[in-house]
Amino acid sequence: MLLDAAREAAAEAVGCRADEVVFTSSGTRAVHTGVAGVLAGRRRVGRHLIVSAVEHSSVLHSAEAFEAEGGSVTRVTVGRAGAVDPSGYTAALRPDTALACLQSANHEVGTVQPVAEVAGACRAAGVPLLVDAAQSLGWGPVEGDWSLLTAGAQKWGGPAGVGLLVVRKGVRFAAQGPVDERESGRAPGFVNIPAIVAAVASLRAVRAEAAQEAVRLRELTARIRARVPELVADVEVVGDAERRLPGIVTFSCLYVDGEALLHELDRAGFSVSSGSSCTSSTLTPSHVLKAMGVLSEGNVRVSLPPGTAEADVERFLEVLPGAVAGVREKLGAPVPVTQGGPQELLVDSLGKRCPIPVIELAKVFAQVPVGGTVRVLSDDEAARLDIPAWCEMRGQEYVGEEPAERGTAYVVRRAG
Repeated sequence: MLLDAAREAAAEAVGCRADEVVFTSSGTRAVHTGVAGVLAGRRRVGRHLIVSAVEHSSVLHSAEAFEAEGGSVTRVTVGRAGAVDPSGYTAALRPDTALACLQSANHEVGTVQPVAEVAGACRAAGVPLLVDAAQSLGWGPVEGDWSLLTAGAQKWGGPAGVGLLVVRKGVRFAAQGPVDERESGRAPGFVNIPAIVAAVASLRAVRAEAAQEAVRLRELTARIRARVPELVADVEVVGDAERRLPGIVTFSCLYVDGEALLHELDRAGFSVSSGSSCTSSTLTPSHVLKAMGVLSEGNVRVSLPPGTAEADVERFLEVLPGAVAGVREKLGAPVPVTQGGPQELLVDSLGKRCPIPVIELAKVFAQVPVGGTVRVLSDDEAARLDIPAWCEMRGQEYVGEEPAERGTAYVVRRAG
């Protein structure tokens, strides 16, 4: 009875039938189950999958597994604000497309995706669309004629270990692996009823205050978006300024080590996240920032949960400039530069990680005349993203990459 009541309440929040709702052990498990089930169920249609380049890792990992099994995947690009163009999905649709996936909103920069438009294009082509609604479901139902939906309870403040998978009636779905009679055969084993009840209760509670809280948090994130560039020089605020989630704001700071900045803010009492490569064991920038083509070094993602106090935001804005300045001071020492002539400089940043290559570029750039070039030698993967982003921010010309004996030479021409 408790499980049935929870299913009914979840269906009401999503906007679907109760018998279309399946509870899983996590949002990630819901994604993996949903993607694998539809690809298997529509195998006769074809072996083609469409995803966006900024999907959550659970979707991208499912796509990689599908490719490893012989399937083909189209990754739709995004603009600098992080949103897909619906025409990109329309162009990617093929007669053998079995499934398309699109997040409702991005987990790193908060940009809301045009789900309704993409869902319409997929529906017209007879292709089901799976929507990862983990970030947005706590704020409201997902619009559009989608076919599958996934989410995880911890994203709206519920307990971890509860996922939601919705499969609309009429979608061909073949559960993978051993199945039993529970959860329509799509989530084998006995579910965690107390956690499910708590998850759905928290969803209803969050939804009851969502409209009012969204207005308040939007004002606070808009304040951060506006004031950070005023308080800190050389900052790029990323993500769509209008079509975004209420509580997420992301920005990147030039000449800053992301991990060092996170530590400084943590010591001041603020827990934030980063997509910078220097905070990752792989030393590669976030795939989201990379797909957007924005600055990755010194990246900070601020998430304001419901109930965040205005005073906390103001104190963050007071602390941030000093934290950034402290990190920059530690990294700002002059570095040797090899000059190749009056019209060209060579910066050897081999073996140095972000943000050092960009700092060294900035230190010497004024030495070349207008029309002159600087070649930055670097073997850091982040330089491929951060040097063009620096040029975009500074209004300089990024010429491109050139092969080098070691690493890559990134060529920048002074435009003014």
